[in-house]
Amino acid sequence: MPSAALECDVAIVGGGMVGASLALALSALPLEVVVVEATPPEDDSQPSFDTRTTALSNGTRRVFEGLGVWDEIAREATPIRRIHVSDRGRFGSAVIDAAEQQVAALGYVVENRVIGRALWRRLRLSPRTRLIAPATVTQARGSAAGVHLDLDGAAAGGVGARLIVAADGAGSLVRTCAGVGAERWDYGQTAVICQLTPERFHDHVAYERFTPAGPIAVLPAPAGRVGAVWTLTPEEAARVMALPDEAFLAELQQSFGWRLGRLKAVTRRVAYPLALTRADAAHAPRTAIIGAAAQGLHPIAGQGFNLGLRDAATLAEVLADAPGEDPGAEPLLARYAQWRHTDRRALIAFTDGLVRLFGSPLLPVQIARNVGLVLFDLSPPAKSAMAKLSLGFAGRQPRLARGLPLAVPATGERP
Repeated sequence: MPSAALECDVAIVGGGMVGASLALALSALPLEVVVVEATPPEDDSQPSFDTRTTALSNGTRRVFEGLGVWDEIAREATPIRRIHVSDRGRFGSAVIDAAEQQVAALGYVVENRVIGRALWRRLRLSPRTRLIAPATVTQARGSAAGVHLDLDGAAAGGVGARLIVAADGAGSLVRTCAGVGAERWDYGQTAVICQLTPERFHDHVAYERFTPAGPIAVLPAPAGRVGAVWTLTPEEAARVMALPDEAFLAELQQSFGWRLGRLKAVTRRVAYPLALTRADAAHAPRTAIIGAAAQGLHPIAGQGFNLGLRDAATLAEVLADAPGEDPGAEPLLARYAQWRHTDRRALIAFTDGLVRLFGSPLLPVQIARNVGLVLFDLSPPAKSAMAKLSLGFAGRQPRLARGLPLAVPATGERP
């Protein structure tokens, strides 16, 4: 392996919410960890930690509790106590209530900047974790002993590691350098994201409103605001992005309805093209692939980050259960990939199925899905199963997601 200016056990490429969470989990282990990030976390231009909101599942809350950051995040988190699903112009609707499911909340809505700040504030306390930023990976070259990262912007000698973790997003360079391809399906949709000030208080209700143009998700946010994700065709998205605020609010009001009264104000709007991406594998020699580098989901079910965080929690547990072993050894990476297979495949299929079901213009499909919503609303077991969806489809969840410590008890027996 070429000489490197900095040697470590694990190098995480990408310091966004998933990459930083993994780094924080690994800080509890006797491993030297380096995080390579293109933009310093405290920089206002850091795209991972902007004012967009993310819906956190109860499993994610448990992971953050185990990482010691939930108390800080919770101060600015808005609980979701009810989810209301409806199909515009049709009779079908359904409601899932936290009290009926005997949980305090079905999830929590938090601004990305809050999550990033909490993660990095705690991560900086770790003596075995080093941040290299701003720096961009230009090449990853592997050998039997490890991987060398060539960097642009810092650490001219690069980084050498026994394990490289690709947490650098859907277009992951590390994944490509490892020889792992990715499939991409363009949904032909664009998400217009903003925050709104409604006339009525949101009462901690999250709305999923399906329209002929695409779904609208409206999530409760702090100070009585709501976060909106309005899915449109690229042409329609470009048109509404160009509208003045008043006209934009009027069109969104017409599509969403009046459940929150009049929509009175809107923040800066951002548009993102939507696609399903899926890496061909979750690992390669001395490389683990997590988060959006492993899979990118449509926001219709709000589970992309939760799924990626389970990647991080699982990888951390696999390494925790192998103290003293080479973290880049093939058996460990194969164990990680096998463990993630069911959860990853099932949630991708579930999310993609929702997009296709509620995006179909065919009348028989529309009638069937509305009947399905009514039947779902009348079925407590179905609601209970849906409420537990964000805990994952895998038979065994990582310890952090179950509210258990990452480290194996001294008896050696796994909880």
